[in-house]
Amino acid sequence: MARYLEFPPHTRYVQHAPFSWSAFTLLVVSAIVLGALLISLYLPRKAGTWPVADRIRFPWWGWVSGISILCFWTLAWKRFDWFKPVQNFTFTPLWMSYVVFVNALTYRRTGSCLLTRQTRYLLALFPASALFWWYFEYLNRFAQNWYYVGEEMFTPLTYTVHSTVAFSTVLPAVMSTADLLESYPALRRTRFQRPLALGNRRMHAGAMLTLAACGLIGVAVSPDYWYPLVWVSPVLILVSLQVLFREENLLQKLERGEWHVITSPALAALVCGFFWEMWNHYSYPKWEYCIPYVQRFEIFQMPLLGYLGYLPFGLQCCVVADLVARLSGASEVAWTPPKRI
Repeated sequence: MARYLEFPPHTRYVQHAPFSWSAFTLLVVSAIVLGALLISLYLPRKAGTWPVADRIRFPWWGWVSGISILCFWTLAWKRFDWFKPVQNFTFTPLWMSYVVFVNALTYRRTGSCLLTRQTRYLLALFPASALFWWYFEYLNRFAQNWYYVGEEMFTPLTYTVHSTVAFSTVLPAVMSTADLLESYPALRRTRFQRPLALGNRRMHAGAMLTLAACGLIGVAVSPDYWYPLVWVSPVLILVSLQVLFREENLLQKLERGEWHVITSPALAALVCGFFWEMWNHYSYPKWEYCIPYVQRFEIFQMPLLGYLGYLPFGLQCCVVADLVARLSGASEVAWTPPKRI
């Protein structure tokens, strides 16, 4: 058990399978099918144009956050001698600036955003996000799909504090991006709006819970084959428990035909994933990947097919954010943005 309790984790004790063309080809075909399905959801049902909103002035705090992004982006990638004592701490201010800037873009489109409309909810996402990502860090003890370069510079205490603060930006970034995407009618009104028919929901939830739990066990037993379930099983477990305890859940929204609750957070996580990987590429400390069978054709540090993991991760963010919204007394703000004015 010692290697699973090691902190900070310095070792790489899982020997992953090498690149496989057959596995890569199979996943590429699956990704093409998934991408075609996603695109088909947003094909317009009839010709026409979306109404153009009146111009809303870009807020001053949006300009400040945009400048801040450029500054911390430069500081993260460059190695200035005068900045060396705090070089390790650029991640958090960079992503805090991103959160504010994305909210400013939403504000310009709609006259409202999470930062102004539901400030308490947005602030509550930060501590929830830290706990949320620490859970995935623990799952990675078994899968060992990513590891950190430069963590040897931290003591266990400074590693904990620094990582917790950095992890706190994940949910605010994804949900703010989802809020921005939801301000585009073309992304909110999917072509397919037929309600999902589940029948006996509790029976389906019980089966889903069992399979998802077995999936996590599989990650520990044979990570080379089961590692994708790191991103799938947690959301299935949460949703199935919500169904079994008769709480508001994602499946109820799908039964109402609200398919955008899946597509919007998935796309938002993919957008954030691109920026996570890009800004990480020349930063230090940084993370790198070792993914079985598909470790090739990297975009920044992430293998091409690794970006698929951001899609189910977005659903996980959505489910956890909904829990935070209810606990903080907020409405489901991410999915009911104000109309464009």
